[in-house]
Amino acid sequence: MIGTIISAIVVGLIVGALARLVMPGKQNVGVIMTIVLGILGSLIGSWLTYQVGYSNSNGGWEVIPFIVGVVVAIALIAAYLAVRGRQVSHH
Repeated sequence: MIGTIISAIVVGLIVGALARLVMPGKQNVGVIMTIVLGILGSLIGSWLTYQVGYSNSNGGWEVIPFIVGVVVAIALIAAYLAVRGRQVSHH
């Protein structure tokens, strides 16, 4: 159980960091939110790839769900920045 949680945090950090590296411009997102959005991106990306019939028949590292997870994390970070930008009042 603890190992699964630690793995999810590490994968979330990697996916979130890669998503932020790929995104153009500067994102004002903290480390915790990067991890959270990376974990969500990874989970949603894996779920989506298996919903369309992906199977890792060769074994080993599952590259396709990882890439889709990074793409989903990019979308989540962009949505987070858009929502957060609207909440900031400009006086």
